[in-house]
Amino acid sequence: MDLSTTYLGLSLSNPFVAGPSPFTRRLDTIKRLEEAGISAIVLPPLFEEQLLSDEMAIFDSIDTPAESFPEALSYFTEPERAIVEAEAYMEHLAEVKKNTNVPVIGAINAVTAARWKGYAMGMEQAGADALELDFYYVANDVSESGRRIERRFVEALKRVKRNVSIPVAVKLTPFHTSLAHFAAKLQAEGADGFTLLHRFYEADLDIENLEPLSRPHFSDSRDLLLRLRWLAIISGNLTTSLAASGGVHSVEDVVKAIMTGADCIQLGSVLQKNGIGHVATLRDGLAAWLEKHEYESVQQMRGSMNFKHIPDPKALSRAHYMHLLSSWGSE
Repeated sequence: MDLSTTYLGLSLSNPFVAGPSPFTRRLDTIKRLEEAGISAIVLPPLFEEQLLSDEMAIFDSIDTPAESFPEALSYFTEPERAIVEAEAYMEHLAEVKKNTNVPVIGAINAVTAARWKGYAMGMEQAGADALELDFYYVANDVSESGRRIERRFVEALKRVKRNVSIPVAVKLTPFHTSLAHFAAKLQAEGADGFTLLHRFYEADLDIENLEPLSRPHFSDSRDLLLRLRWLAIISGNLTTSLAASGGVHSVEDVVKAIMTGADCIQLGSVLQKNGIGHVATLRDGLAAWLEKHEYESVQQMRGSMNFKHIPDPKALSRAHYMHLLSSWGSE
């Protein structure tokens, strides 16, 4: 069975990629991931050290970017620990590249335009095969428009693309007025792929002590549904590579993500829950599923249920929402 795929122009032996997590922070666990059959590594994001620009500042009231996805909680749990020295990151990337045989993708979560560029160039020089620009941002300034935020990220992408030759993916959040339009604009400005979607960490409240509560929250298969919608829409309209991130926990989840257009799957929570060896379980399970359903390859299945091919495109639209509400309780 042919499980090979291509992501950002990189040839992968299978669609299972290690997403940012504590496992991709350490060389020993990265080597274990490779031995288990992972086809590529995405390092944890390099966060900008200081909030230097008033225009691009992330205000103190926003949760730290490190807490934006549960896989980061164990290594960036407090604001004062959320600063990663750029030199140490580049050294780690170079060491990973030297000691592994799979593609290594560096990730960036910057604030100022100059840092996006500087980090990107440093990662390319350290040996990264590709980059992932992590566009984490929570808009809490009522005077700041969505257009201005998106324009800032487009400019960051353009600056990175002008200064590196390796492929560049963008990790998107679902909180844009028109996510498909924004993705199309990023593709037009040179984005080679998208990671869908960022999982925000939502803090709870301690109503007795009147303070936020930080609790680890792993994804589950229910989180995949939002990804499937946008994978189907974007893969049916754009030509960039797509990675599914968040909510993939079973072989059936993998199949759904690929059918809606994913080239690869970034694994995070599922490995935290089940261990690194679970990579082989998913890989063997996918091969068995494809054989049972008479597919010859992952590529044959990819996109077979995206916006262009799904039997009922209304299932992704407002019309389906109206139908569900009107039919609720009628049976």
